[in-house]
Amino acid sequence: MDAKTREDAVRRLKSAAGHLNGIIRMLEEDRYCIDVIKQIQAVQAALNRVNEGILDSHLRTCVTTAIRDEDSAERERVLAEITEVFRYSNKP
Repeated sequence: MDAKTREDAVRRLKSAAGHLNGIIRMLEEDRYCIDVIKQIQAVQAALNRVNEGILDSHLRTCVTTAIRDEDSAERERVLAEITEVFRYSNKP
């Protein structure tokens, strides 16, 4: 992963962690349920953006390199990883 992607991911994750702490406080203060749900959805969206950025970087670097490589076993391994990621992301 390139430095820019890593820095962006770390920044976004630190922000999400701060939001999570805020959600915990909201629950401790017995705040309105819908307000809590909206904050949880905002954190989920932030995590999805981090996930997309890391996946994009992986596709553009590791996967591209593996596909161009002559080692067919490595190509298959990397493609299986991508399939597994999508399979896992679609589980309830």
